[in-house]
Amino acid sequence: MSPLLLALFVGIVIGAGLTVVIVVALRIRARAIAEANPRIPDEVTSILDVLEDAAIITDPSGNVLATSLSSTWVGARVGQRIEQDELRELMKQARVTGKSERQTMRIRAGRLTRESRLVIARGAQLGQGLIIIFVRDISAQERVQQMRQDFIQNTSHELKTPVGAISLLAEALEIAADDPEQVRRFSGRVSAEAGRLGQLTSRIMNLSRLQATDDLINVADIPVDELIARTVEAHQTTADGAGVELVARGARGVHVRGDMLVLIEALGNLVSNAIAYSPEGSHVGIGVKEDDGAVEIAVTDQGIGISEDDQRRIFERFYRADQARSRHTGGTGLGLSIVKHAIHRHDGEVRLWSREGSGSTFTIRLPVAEPPTGTIKMKKTKIGRAAKLSAQGEEDFA
Repeated sequence: MSPLLLALFVGIVIGAGLTVVIVVALRIRARAIAEANPRIPDEVTSILDVLEDAAIITDPSGNVLATSLSSTWVGARVGQRIEQDELRELMKQARVTGKSERQTMRIRAGRLTRESRLVIARGAQLGQGLIIIFVRDISAQERVQQMRQDFIQNTSHELKTPVGAISLLAEALEIAADDPEQVRRFSGRVSAEAGRLGQLTSRIMNLSRLQATDDLINVADIPVDELIARTVEAHQTTADGAGVELVARGARGVHVRGDMLVLIEALGNLVSNAIAYSPEGSHVGIGVKEDDGAVEIAVTDQGIGISEDDQRRIFERFYRADQARSRHTGGTGLGLSIVKHAIHRHDGEVRLWSREGSGSTFTIRLPVAEPPTGTIKMKKTKIGRAAKLSAQGEEDFA
């Protein structure tokens, strides 16, 4: 081979070698760039926008590259690392095993809160070292399940008391069959326990109905005047027996929309409680006010008041602020829970103001409704003197 051909061959070999080196170097560089700046497929990004569960995509270092719209509560931010150690550990397992990892865990919600939530989290690889994490918040389901269990346990406990008392009293009646006076005494107690059992059963059914249904059944425009008059009529005898005066005052001619019977029961529970916890010779006020598109019905007593600790739990089922007083008055601990659920069903709210030794005020706030066609809406009356409603509810509000 001539020196010229040899030089040409060597040049070709060297050129080919350099080309291979350059191509390999470019590929390594491209891979490094891709690993440093992994690209999320467009299809995945589109899916993120419609997911209900929180979804977070991270790079191999745990930095967040993308999040779903529903992941705000997790606190993940693009360009930063995930804060929750539990989720980082799940990412690590998914990266090491290369398989989908699923765990139920409690994580902190966001960065600035200590609130923890029960979640189901799943981590999986997407390729290019990317990891996607799905987080489903099941805290609400946990609360519902806990409420259901508490309701069953509390109901069973509350029913045992009157049922057990009736059983014992029945035995006592059998033993005292030859003593008319004892028979009358035990019969009266059996009747009282049976009444308590009936009231408890009725309220449990009413509360279950309010919690189980999404919509009210008999919805109509309700004159608040009639609502109050019928409530007072139903509790006038009890108030007279307790030496408590029922007083109504405020705006007249206002209407709300809802189920009359449900609202009568809700307002009646507040009036009944106010009577039970008011001293003899005092009065229970029922005030009506229209304010900023809402009707407020306030029930005020001059009773013993409610402590701050009890106020936080007063609307819970079977909770009683004064256990001894509730047993004496036959309270079931369900009245205020029924009030809360009934008013929420009407898109309203219940507010409480109370101070120990100074009485309590429960205020029902409901959306105002336009009076039916042909109804003349009366002007608000200035609250000056208080007029007692008759049993027929005929007298004017003060």
